[in-house]
Amino acid sequence: MPNSQIPPRFDAKCVVITGAGAGIGRATALRFARAGARVIATDMKQDRLNTVQAELPGTGHAIVAGDITLSDTIERIMQVAGAVDILINNAGIMDAFLPAAELDDAMWDKVMTVNLTAPMRLTRAVLPGMLARGNGAIVNVTSEAGLRGSIAGAAYTTSKHGLIGLTRSTAFMYGPSGVRCNAVAPGAVETSIEAPFNSALAAARIGPIMQATMPSAAKPDQLAASICWLASDETSNINGVILPCDGGWSVV
Repeated sequence: MPNSQIPPRFDAKCVVITGAGAGIGRATALRFARAGARVIATDMKQDRLNTVQAELPGTGHAIVAGDITLSDTIERIMQVAGAVDILINNAGIMDAFLPAAELDDAMWDKVMTVNLTAPMRLTRAVLPGMLARGNGAIVNVTSEAGLRGSIAGAAYTTSKHGLIGLTRSTAFMYGPSGVRCNAVAPGAVETSIEAPFNSALAAARIGPIMQATMPSAAKPDQLAASICWLASDETSNINGVILPCDGGWSVV
């Protein structure tokens, strides 16, 4: 649906979006704002947030620059947001495609903290308010790497499998109380995320699979459309779903 035709289905809703400075996060922030939401955009980089804030239509939006792996940043997000109706855990980093034998503790800890621990902490932060109101939606951005073991390194693959587990557990525990939790699983997307092959083994094993099977990269707006749909009342009976948004890659 063209942006000019997006219905105002998120009027009076407050949406927190991580990694909102570029790519999927930016597109999602813009789409929510065009649909009437009050957007709280977070990112590591202040300059990117400033640009996004200037692009957001409507009023009441806010930006929070900081590292979401730090409790101080999460506290600031919650203070600025107030009552959070929708949480989009989008921020993530890659792992240079390193297999387990080539992976050091620093890379493992960083990827797991950004991709899994931070979403858990933000989910934990918004849940009390959602439960008190009996309504809320959480959408996690996992990956095709969360559905298989053949397209990323050990840390990234594990973190995205873990995020799927967090999605399903949250959906199961809090669905009866009015809080839904779903996830999208993108394939290749035109974003600024850095994904170098720093492993000859990974290049030899993963490279041919990607070349032979991976569809064309999606546009960030395509992911944003799926994320907003899962967060909307149109999907009020959808909970605990992992939605591949990968051009059909998951069926190969």
